[in-house]
Amino acid sequence: MNAAGSEATSLHEISLHMANLRAHWLAWGGSDSIHEDLIVYRSGLQHGLLNGVLRLSGRSVPEAAPEAEQQLADLPWRWWVGPDSDAGVAGALLERGYSRIGSMPVMAVRLDQMSEPPPPVGLVIECVDGPDGVRDYVVAYASSFGVGATLQNLVVDAESSLRTDLGRLIRVVGRIDGRAVATSAVLISRGVAGIYWVGTDPTYRRRGIGAALTAAAMAIGRQHGALVCTLQASDMGAPVYRRLGFTPVSEVVLYSPPLRP
Repeated sequence: MNAAGSEATSLHEISLHMANLRAHWLAWGGSDSIHEDLIVYRSGLQHGLLNGVLRLSGRSVPEAAPEAEQQLADLPWRWWVGPDSDAGVAGALLERGYSRIGSMPVMAVRLDQMSEPPPPVGLVIECVDGPDGVRDYVVAYASSFGVGATLQNLVVDAESSLRTDLGRLIRVVGRIDGRAVATSAVLISRGVAGIYWVGTDPTYRRRGIGAALTAAAMAIGRQHGALVCTLQASDMGAPVYRRLGFTPVSEVVLYSPPLRP
């Protein structure tokens, strides 16, 4: 696998966007390959974002769903349906009792055309690593991603133990008066720069901090040789990303499993 090269030259090489997404979540634990027909990631943590199915291709939902449900039993999890899943997966999940819980546009931008807004006054942006840096990073994104206080230590441990064979992950923290208040991360994998974990402490929102952290991650991706940057946008984040030049190129839809006796 090329973790750092510039394989993607077009915003519409969707297979590379989705491969980057799979590499990011599989780093938390799961399938050994990102090319299997049923791709499951499992952190083992009690958080719905950290466990799930990333793709189903070449098998039917009635055949594959029981296998996924067994692997993810006793955990909160989500089934991602994107452009790399077989047609009909979404409908078959609904027939099985799954619930559609939301969608996210897949957005992309060429990094040779990126704009870099000036950071807000007082914001210090830095890449972090090591135990203290990872802890600051997790604490800073916890409120944005629903990581409660009782789960934070476990998430710090998991972040510190992510697989490194699927790409290079660089974590970024934004500080105000020394306090870590915002985050982003960029994964250099499959020839693109994938941006994840963009979050700002609610007390510090609407100051341009999220845009600054996103732009910092984009710049890091460009420095590592990527030409195309990809992300999946929340409703809150999409307008910010549009202002930074991102455009929608596809969509992923999330489903929650039915309760089973």
